Amino acid sequence: MSTSRISLTRLTDKKCVPCNLKELRPMNEDSARTLMPQVPEWNLVNDAGIMKLRRSWTVKTFSKGLNFFKIVAGLAESEGHHPDLHLVGWNNVVIEIWTHAIGGLTENDFILAAKIDKLDVVDLLRRKPSD
Repeated sequence: MSTSRISLTRLTDKKCVPCNLKELRPMNEDSARTLMPQVPEWNLVNDAGIMKLRRSWTVKTFSKGLNFFKIVAGLAESEGHHPDLHLVGWNNVVIEIWTHAIGGLTENDFILAAKIDKLDVVDLLRRKPSD
């Protein structure tokens, strides 16, 4: 899918497309920024020239972090699009999403990020202190 055909349809209503399409190209930063409002908790990062989406969570325990990954893995399998999962320390979960096959971001990455944001994982997360 070329970046010129990115639709403004809600990302959670879409399905990831196969990464083997010959027309699939990494989007430019401007195109990525147009989709960022739909995944406001994620950060757009440039990692050695590769644009990625990155988000972190603090989980209650190490085992809750593994449970978090199981839930994300189920979603990733259903979408046919797989993020990089990192458990840092004993309770910090970091997910990076990018399309490995083309070395950059596609709409698939934003679709997956938006769907991850909708997962019911609140019972696994450490609560933020009240202000």
